[in-house]
Amino acid sequence: MNKNQSLPWDHPRFRSWIAVARACQLMQQSLTRSLADLDIKPPHLDILVNLYRFEGISQQQLARKLLVGRSNMSMLLPQMEKRGLIERRGDTRDKRVLRLYLTGEGRRLTEAAMAIQTDLIERTLSDEPIEQCMATADSMERIIARLLKDLRDDDD
Repeated sequence: MNKNQSLPWDHPRFRSWIAVARACQLMQQSLTRSLADLDIKPPHLDILVNLYRFEGISQQQLARKLLVGRSNMSMLLPQMEKRGLIERRGDTRDKRVLRLYLTGEGRRLTEAAMAIQTDLIERTLSDEPIEQCMATADSMERIIARLLKDLRDDDD
């Protein structure tokens, strides 16, 4: 860089990128701390909430929704199954596909965890006007779409 070029941290987009990254990191740390009494971590909560919303989702569909590889699923799902939170069942039409379901205990834990997460979100964002929350969500969703497109383009 020559001295006429601005440094990256002086650029508004860089500042925005760093702020989003730091907020995300701190949100994960806060959520991890808040969920500790339930003995689950944010990746477990992501799985549980998706199974709560999309009962019978396949492992492959879940991995795509969570933007993680099958190896991550292969590590987390057996732990959760062993704890009695989820169960895997074969698909009635395609024996190669495993479908995921919450157990009764998994459903109770998910509801408790969602209450904790909702409370954390409310405490964190309560001073932000709803319009600002919606504008931030819209902006983040556009960024997510662009990043997903870039990832798909790289895979082609």
